[in-house]
Amino acid sequence: MSRVRLYDTTLRDGAQGEGISYSVMDKIRIAQELDNLGIHYIEGGWPGSNPKDMEFYLRMSKKPLKNSQLVAFGSTRRAHTQVSQDNNLKAILKSQAKVVTIFGKTWDLHIRDVLKTTLDENLNMIKDTVSSLVSRGLTVFYDAEHFFDAYNVNKDYSLKCLLTAQEAGAKAVVLCDTNGGTLTSSVMKIVKEVRPKINVWLGIHCHNDSDLAVANSLAAVEAGADMVQGTINGYGERCGNADLIPIIANLKVKMGIDCINDEKLKDLTRISHFVSELSNMKQRSDQPYTGLSAFAHKGGVHINAVMKNPKTYEHIEPALVGNRRRILVSELAGKTGVLIRAKDLELDLSKEDPKTKKILKLVQNLEHQGYHFEAAEASFELLMKRALKKYKRFFDLEGFRVVIEKRSDKKITSEAVIKLKVKGTKEHTAAEGDGPVNALDNALRKALKDFYPTLSKMHLSDFKVRVLDEKAGTAARVRVLIQSQDETDTWSTIGVSGNIIEASWQALVDSVEYKLIKDNAS
Repeated sequence: MSRVRLYDTTLRDGAQGEGISYSVMDKIRIAQELDNLGIHYIEGGWPGSNPKDMEFYLRMSKKPLKNSQLVAFGSTRRAHTQVSQDNNLKAILKSQAKVVTIFGKTWDLHIRDVLKTTLDENLNMIKDTVSSLVSRGLTVFYDAEHFFDAYNVNKDYSLKCLLTAQEAGAKAVVLCDTNGGTLTSSVMKIVKEVRPKINVWLGIHCHNDSDLAVANSLAAVEAGADMVQGTINGYGERCGNADLIPIIANLKVKMGIDCINDEKLKDLTRISHFVSELSNMKQRSDQPYTGLSAFAHKGGVHINAVMKNPKTYEHIEPALVGNRRRILVSELAGKTGVLIRAKDLELDLSKEDPKTKKILKLVQNLEHQGYHFEAAEASFELLMKRALKKYKRFFDLEGFRVVIEKRSDKKITSEAVIKLKVKGTKEHTAAEGDGPVNALDNALRKALKDFYPTLSKMHLSDFKVRVLDEKAGTAARVRVLIQSQDETDTWSTIGVSGNIIEASWQALVDSVEYKLIKDNAS
């Protein structure tokens, strides 16, 4: 097979995932990114179901896509209702989309128990809906809902649904594993049986309830499907949909199937992270191909081998999909991890240098205490520079005090008072904040702002606390991870202590000092 058509339903099926809600502008921005990537069909929503989806289609009609075709989604006409009287189909026409996907029932269980109609009437619903839309000049795809479950129960009838849509003028029929429970071997067997009977495009639409959606989609392609439906990052209802990110990478890199431009393949990592950001969902670090950890190496044996030949522990070159190799520094990484990080920082260090052993020992001791440098690369850089005497102090702490006050109006306030010595000058400042750490951050930067103006351009973007020994209760040590960013970079720092304020202070100071070193502050 030389070509597979990609069909994205992030904006409709993906939006049904728990915790996801797109604004119209979010949907427009995602559609434009998918268009740039070269996705063939972008399903924008169900214009008959809500005003937001209709507004999206009407606004997109004034923003024509360059590479993709926008698809409207809807269902077959209602039972015993004329197509011309069906409000959902009227909305599809109003959306101005030139391509329409219509889903219909193929499982007699649904036809009897959900639609409460006859098998013959369901066939008429498919025929009337598809033929009516085709007669208006629209390209129609038919989604055969619950097809695999239907085929296993009533093979003849489920096939009749596909053939009815095909005869009515559908350009594609799509086999849907709507409940996500079909095993890969069954998908391949059924697609192979169906393919010879279909003379239009054959699509596959898988849900991930058995964690097989990607595998099932690829198996369907191997069995003859030439259209794959899915969502970016696998977002969707319940356990999600087939993840288009690894599907595209596998089709292109592993199966040699043309689906997007070679150059656009490098955009996969960026697109994956972009959509997760707009979806307000945490990016999976272990997502294949595009996750932060997809090409991260921590074990000393792995690191040593991959630096000699990346193929030893990497199935592809990370840059192919826009990702990068990461060498993690931990007690497991050995000297190699330290040396590679030193090289990245242009620090003069060799395997035989006693300083290398000293740094490794320091890392191992600190990680035993609860530090976690693979998640705090900025703190590790500072640790190395301190150990190698290539570090300058920007200020000295004389003391700080944090006060938390609950007032009569039930509002809790936090105030931090801090004393520093900066460039020979004593600074004594106070600041309030939303919490004790925010107050401490505000007071620290207030004391430093006149000496280091660039600090005004950084801010804390994430704050995480983990209890390291739950059995110790309130006396447990805690690990604090702080993520900071400025106009160009993001970095992470760490602190560990039996006192959450002290742990936060350690991470906070590292964050500020990393910024100053990065800016070559003097």
